[in-house]
Amino acid sequence: MSPTGITNFIYCPMPDQNFPTFDVQHADSPNRLLFTVDHASRHIPEEYDNLGLTDISVLHRHIAWDIGIEDVTRRLSDKLQGTAIYARFSRLLLDANRYPTDNALIPEMSDGIEVPANKGITLNDREQRIEKYFHPYHSAITGLLDEKIAQHQEPLLISMHSFTPVMNDFERPWHIGILWDQDDRIAAPMLEFLRQNSSLVVGDNEPYSARDPLGYTMSAHGTDRNVPHVAIEIRQDLIDTHQGAEKWACIMADVVSHVMGLSTLPKTGTTV
Repeated sequence: MSPTGITNFIYCPMPDQNFPTFDVQHADSPNRLLFTVDHASRHIPEEYDNLGLTDISVLHRHIAWDIGIEDVTRRLSDKLQGTAIYARFSRLLLDANRYPTDNALIPEMSDGIEVPANKGITLNDREQRIEKYFHPYHSAITGLLDEKIAQHQEPLLISMHSFTPVMNDFERPWHIGILWDQDDRIAAPMLEFLRQNSSLVVGDNEPYSARDPLGYTMSAHGTDRNVPHVAIEIRQDLIDTHQGAEKWACIMADVVSHVMGLSTLPKTGTTV
């Protein structure tokens, strides 16, 4: 049993040996679900000295991780016995949902906060971070997806994220956002199901659009492999407690169960 009390985990040691690069929940699950959590952790290995940040309280903010989404996904994975993979390093160290060529992969500034150790990072140091963190995490996703495809011709790839309630002085009204680009095989039935609940404000490509551009995880593992995929964004103030996380895990379990229960997924291009 893992330290969290949840069984069936695989850990990949991080270079500092104190934390894994990623961990996998229900690795041997026979169903077709694969959840990815790119921003599960705010951990920065000791060798990086908190990236030079003098006020380490910022590591508790949304710039360092997706607040609450790991708690939601662990509960959701247990409820559905679906496989889930979690990146165990902060997005300030390396953003696992960015392309390796993207300058935002290792951000010098995030929501007005300067990250000293990322400013002027050398090409060699950048490549080292990519080799230590980016490639092991995404190679693991590839391996898990290979297994799902071998077992099920059409697995379901769901990328779990959370968003801050206020950005640039705008109070975001959405409770949950469904993000998709060209492939709406999961998004369309999810949107239809969620909109039946009149108490929810549901965003279609809100608060972000998956078309501007699609994140690396969904692009590389979903679009490029023609695997049905979707990105989920849940507002952080709704899931920053265990009670809130449990509530939304239950909501998402109903939504995902609905999609899994469909005899066939809608064809790509369905109007939502």
